[in-house]
Amino acid sequence: MTDLVKPSLERSWPAAVDGIARWLEGGERIDALLDALPPSLTAQERARCRHLVLGVVRHAGGIETALDRLVAHPPRFVTRAILYVAGFELVEAGTADPGSGLAARIGHHAVERAKVLASPDEARMVNAVVRKLAAAMAARVPPGRLAAAAELAEYYSHPEWLVRRWLATLGAVSTRSLLEWNQTPAPVYARWRDSTRPAPDWLTPAAWPGFHTVPAGRWPEIESLLAAGSLYLQDPATARAVALLDLRPGETVLDLCAAPGGKSLLIADTLKAGRLVALDLPGPRLGRLEENLARVAGVEAALVRCDLLAGAGRRLRELGLPTEYSAVLLDVPCSNTGVMRHRVDVKWRLQEGDFARHARQQRAFLAAASRLVAPGGRLVYSTCSIDPEENERAAEVFVQRNPAVVVEAREILVPWEAGHDGAAAFRFRFPG
Repeated sequence: MTDLVKPSLERSWPAAVDGIARWLEGGERIDALLDALPPSLTAQERARCRHLVLGVVRHAGGIETALDRLVAHPPRFVTRAILYVAGFELVEAGTADPGSGLAARIGHHAVERAKVLASPDEARMVNAVVRKLAAAMAARVPPGRLAAAAELAEYYSHPEWLVRRWLATLGAVSTRSLLEWNQTPAPVYARWRDSTRPAPDWLTPAAWPGFHTVPAGRWPEIESLLAAGSLYLQDPATARAVALLDLRPGETVLDLCAAPGGKSLLIADTLKAGRLVALDLPGPRLGRLEENLARVAGVEAALVRCDLLAGAGRRLRELGLPTEYSAVLLDVPCSNTGVMRHRVDVKWRLQEGDFARHARQQRAFLAAASRLVAPGGRLVYSTCSIDPEENERAAEVFVQRNPAVVVEAREILVPWEAGHDGAAAFRFRFPG
């Protein structure tokens, strides 16, 4: 439950406090914070720190609401971070009696840490607040079936405006299912790529062919397999858009908005022979795309640094690459509402106006991508969103503007039913 009696994990707690303090103060992205964890941490310490940081961000809304009722004036960021981490440990403790040994140990541990990480005066404040916070966390009960958005948002730690939106678009039952899903820690999935040998027994086969669940405590072996290219960390949801492409061995495929390259690698592994052109904007994610394309075997792979909306056809021509493709994948930037269980800070970064902004950009991407599809070819439009504005509505608008194009196949995967991240994909067939 906690690392209070595990001296081998002692450095994980202050590292988590430091990361949460930086998140609270500067709004740093959680993936960047976790990538920047001190290299001196052991694998166990790193795993525990990640667990604490992700847990705090996942439950930040509920913890903050409870703290706002207990603290008149917000303390320094480091002290707030101490309270948040202790608050998450109390959430993990569930309905344990606030006077129980576990709750008392959580409070004592936070106070002792505050003496070092903050100050003795702040440690006394932490002591008083955590005692009350323990009672508040233990008293929480799930909202009733007809609970309003505000109550659902507080208990499930989501922005109220987002819960209201989901209630309107998904309905009460699906919204509750989504909220519960998002608050559950995500397993780590991986795809086995090595056709010369079977996956090791300690990788548990998942419900989706080729995918496995990665167990805790095997990170050295995982790193070795990743470095060798035998394994790739990937959620099964990403496979659906590639499957919808209906790839044929030997053909030439264009992957647009390709970074960081997980789908590019899956396209190449599926093709086994042929040609793959991966295109995306220059930027920090392009390095990951280059690394993934370097792992491609048997398929000719080309990386194009280009803005799809600013003359992609011309850039392809300049590089001596085809300007029309029988198979095109367009995996657009989106709201990420289908992957909030993995990307725990998305719900706090997302703004109400982002949906309309994404939809406008997605329509522009679709128009640009359509100019690169060969006669009779197919274009798969995909998102990791479950929002109709970015999915069904985007497809409807595209077909309205291109009446000769037909929607040949579609998949809308909601996570609480699919069992993995949410996603959507549409295959458009162009006239011959």
